Amino acid sequence: MELMSGNEAIAQGAWEAGCAIGVAYPGTPSTETLEAFGRKEGVYAEWCVNEKVALEVGVGASAAGARVLATMKHVGVNVAADPLFTAAYTGVGGGLVILAADDPGMYSSQNEQDSHYYAQAAAVPCLDPADSAEALRFTREAFDLSERFDVPVMLRSSVRISHTKTPVEPGARTERPLVPYEKNPAKWVMMPAFAKPRRAVQLERIDALRAWAEECPYNEVVRRGSDIGVVCAGAAYQHVVEGLSEASVFKLGLTWPLPAAALADFADSVERLYVVEEGSAYLADAVRACGIAVSEPPCPLPRAGELSPGLVRAAFGGAALPHAPAVEGLPARPPALCPGCPHRLVFKELARMRAIVTGDIGCYTLGALPPLAAMDTTVDMGASVSMAHGFELALAGTEHRPVVAVIGDSTFAHSGLSSLISTVYNCGAGTVCVLDNRTTAMTGRQGNPFNGVTLQGRPSRELHIEAVVAAIGVEDVRTVDPNDAAAVRAALKEATAADDISVIVFRSPCVLLERKAARPFWVNGSCTACGSCATLGCPAIARDESGVASIDTGLCIGCGQCEQYCRFNAIVLE
Repeated sequence: MELMSGNEAIAQGAWEAGCAIGVAYPGTPSTETLEAFGRKEGVYAEWCVNEKVALEVGVGASAAGARVLATMKHVGVNVAADPLFTAAYTGVGGGLVILAADDPGMYSSQNEQDSHYYAQAAAVPCLDPADSAEALRFTREAFDLSERFDVPVMLRSSVRISHTKTPVEPGARTERPLVPYEKNPAKWVMMPAFAKPRRAVQLERIDALRAWAEECPYNEVVRRGSDIGVVCAGAAYQHVVEGLSEASVFKLGLTWPLPAAALADFADSVERLYVVEEGSAYLADAVRACGIAVSEPPCPLPRAGELSPGLVRAAFGGAALPHAPAVEGLPARPPALCPGCPHRLVFKELARMRAIVTGDIGCYTLGALPPLAAMDTTVDMGASVSMAHGFELALAGTEHRPVVAVIGDSTFAHSGLSSLISTVYNCGAGTVCVLDNRTTAMTGRQGNPFNGVTLQGRPSRELHIEAVVAAIGVEDVRTVDPNDAAAVRAALKEATAADDISVIVFRSPCVLLERKAARPFWVNGSCTACGSCATLGCPAIARDESGVASIDTGLCIGCGQCEQYCRFNAIVLE
């Protein structure tokens, strides 16, 4: 028996099932799954440039006869939706399992989504583990299910399942030989003449899946009483069994398709039937669509964020559950860029010049927060470049502030490059800043094409951002040290004054990637309390009640960024 997170258990289950290939783009809360899988014996795993590419690689490997695991977070399913919907027509060769890790509460995401809707819309089976043991079992058996019904299988997790460690019983690997590939255009070439017959195959499969759902071993009924019956799945099950100890529960392990007859029998066995779920009404609507009456709790459940046993119990009028008391007087601790982060001075200078800054997904999104407050928009991966072009189009012919897109190196490879190609093709203007910190920092410092680091440490090719940008037609490309305030200021001033599009590559390693021993800085008696250093938002800098600055030498890494903004020589090396 071992303690494993849901992510680790999914990796273990895939390995035990004989899965040979894992593909992904890192995204919390799914990231650790492929990292854990990549450490297993006898497997191949890679980071792809984005989720669409990852799933396409997975579909290709499946068509060739291998068992494949593709992992992504919920917004990554948006990116992968194109191949997902068509793979539901083609079917599989070797089993293909897709992890969609949802993030109720948006701990590390720009929105809340319920991936059940994707499984329903694409008509692929969806499994919902409620703990790590189920995550292992469901994943291991999902490959057989995929091959049995000739369809990709979605494994839907959430942040609480992905990151909570519970006991599992790991098993041995079952080696599975590659299924010989045989040419079959009618199955794999989805032009209309072949796609139409495959649609008929899909409809037959849906009927078969609905019949199987009635006997699916992943659905369980926990009998406790006849007054209240609750239908739930995944992490919500854990909250229900703790918060409503008197309720009978229909725990769905298979959330698409639903077992309509079994649910109707369960509903007939209780006085009132409720559905408890996080962040959407997918299950409630789906149960009602089966012709089953669903009651509303006496007090509404939260419509957003994660549930808890206390919230579930309160919704049904129960007494509050014991919990640790809140500690009074603790200072707020908003997220901030790390001490010495190479992104900091870029945002400082963008704020100084009052630029309109379209941002992207990454650590640098923190540049939107005070005291830097330099970012205007963040929507999705790659949107910074496209939205900057949109701003320029709308503001053309007017006097306006400089428009600057900010994007990281990994995100630039993910979808920023295609946005830049479109802007260049359409003769767009503006400035694009690529913040190249040599890693995919936000999700744990994974590799990407522009640093040449692969998931399993294989030999690679490191792509050159400046050369790629020049190759697509950008003439004004420059490389700048983002830790040099004067150089950052000059580069931004020159680039934003140009009439054509400009790209600045700000290159310096993430401080967590290459943390070097350095002498810290400190504040001598010359501080005038002007507050200039505090506008950098460095966690190592503090000010007393009179405004005099001080530096925490335990946090300071000696980067010297603050020294460049002190006009009174009050910040010096220790």
